Amino acid sequence: MVCFYLGCSFGFEGSLKTAGVPVRNVEQGRNVSMYRTAVPCIPSGAFSCPLVVTMRPVPAAMLDAAVEVTSLNPMAHGAPVHIGEPALLGIQDLSRPDYGEQVELQPGDVTVFWACGVTAIEAILSSKPPLAFSHSPGCMFLTDIPDSSSSPLTPESTNTPHDRPDLELTPRCFLVSHNPLMYSLASHRAVARIRELEMTIGDDPGQRGIRVLFTQDELLRSCLALSHSFSVAITTGFPTHYMHSPPDETDGPPGAIAMATMLLSLGKQVTMVTDRRALEMNQAIIDEAVETGVLKHAIPLVTFEDSGPDSALHFLCHHGDPTKPRYDHLVAIERSGRAADGNYYNMRGVNIKHLVDPIDNLFIAAKGIPGIITTGIGDGGNELGMGKLKEKVKNLMPNGNLIACDVPADYAITAGVSNWGGYAVACGLYLLHTCPSHQRYLKKGLGEEPTTRQEQLQDCTANLPSVDKEESFLSTLVRFGIRSGKTGHLAMEVDGLTFHPTHSDMITRLLEATQGSTSQNH
Repeated sequence: MVCFYLGCSFGFEGSLKTAGVPVRNVEQGRNVSMYRTAVPCIPSGAFSCPLVVTMRPVPAAMLDAAVEVTSLNPMAHGAPVHIGEPALLGIQDLSRPDYGEQVELQPGDVTVFWACGVTAIEAILSSKPPLAFSHSPGCMFLTDIPDSSSSPLTPESTNTPHDRPDLELTPRCFLVSHNPLMYSLASHRAVARIRELEMTIGDDPGQRGIRVLFTQDELLRSCLALSHSFSVAITTGFPTHYMHSPPDETDGPPGAIAMATMLLSLGKQVTMVTDRRALEMNQAIIDEAVETGVLKHAIPLVTFEDSGPDSALHFLCHHGDPTKPRYDHLVAIERSGRAADGNYYNMRGVNIKHLVDPIDNLFIAAKGIPGIITTGIGDGGNELGMGKLKEKVKNLMPNGNLIACDVPADYAITAGVSNWGGYAVACGLYLLHTCPSHQRYLKKGLGEEPTTRQEQLQDCTANLPSVDKEESFLSTLVRFGIRSGKTGHLAMEVDGLTFHPTHSDMITRLLEATQGSTSQNH
């Protein structure tokens, strides 16, 4: 017989208490709750089983502390593998744990789940050995090995500075979705880099005053949500030049393609949603982007027609069933947004409703569908999704009372030029892809140590925005007669700003903030 000793989450409960985090199962005098999930472990030989987790209720305000102190104790399973809605793990009834006892939540608590050593029992059972012994869940082997955690929240730690982990690499916790409730993790360092991207795109060379609309971490939370997504629908198109054909502008499509390229490289499904009037043109633009190497392959391009009260629901969900969404994230970038009076206005206050399909209805319908998150990217306040900031737009932006979009998104990313917001999303996704803390959380702690393989990193790097790719794509738009938004020039410019040096410099700065941290972004 061979004995295996596995770490146990009981090993970090002392650290939680020291950090001031209540341990509800101890308070209630009960064994911790353990649940068999619907998450399959990676099979190995004869062993194949679902992941088993422990659940501890944690006050929402103390999630960061709980994540930090447990992440610093990898011998006791480390950081949580899921925070939020139990059903996302396949757990349907918290009152009926598969092992242990029910632990009751207190007001303000959030369910937090850690990997559990009882998974090993499930693995052994799956292999059907002739003889095996195990502990009874909750009855553990006590060693004389000291707690390995080291944190400023546990001041009694005796680890030397050389032994202590780099606290910039420890994860932080962020709320991503309310319906269903879901949090995500990313390292302090990755968070700092994405915040740097967010500040960078706030530059306002066109002097629109966009900084007054800035809200911190909209970019970060949107990127976290997109990283968790499986299927993303992106829409763009602002027909501000109503006197020209085509009426569209050069801001929006480049940022949309940059996001789509990165999402595709991360294995997400991507669909583009466009106006019926622009379908043929945009299909030709996508085809040329593939031919020139800006895109690796074509992206499905669809339109939305409002033919009845359930049109949006049927577009977003299979058979109109809100429990079966086709998409889990909608992104609008420089997309005409519906104002409070039902019209669509450019920055000059001209109504362009006759050129805009009611794609806003998809964002409105998504609010009532669990599991669909929305993001809006804009630079003036009249773009789809900027309804989240409409009071600021009305009070602080030119023509704000008239042009302000009335339709909100869950996340509203503002930038000096909307394309820059799209580039920043692509860079933010790259940073999360190279962040082991985030990747471990995405994978529910399963598999090998979460490091990005060199070939994966090279592919992801190749799909970042670049000066060459963006210049090539802008030249494609110009060849199709698409004009600069502010001036109407048919030239290599966006919003009246020439590609060189303004946009090329911005792309370079974003890449420096992103790739400069690759080797350290854990």
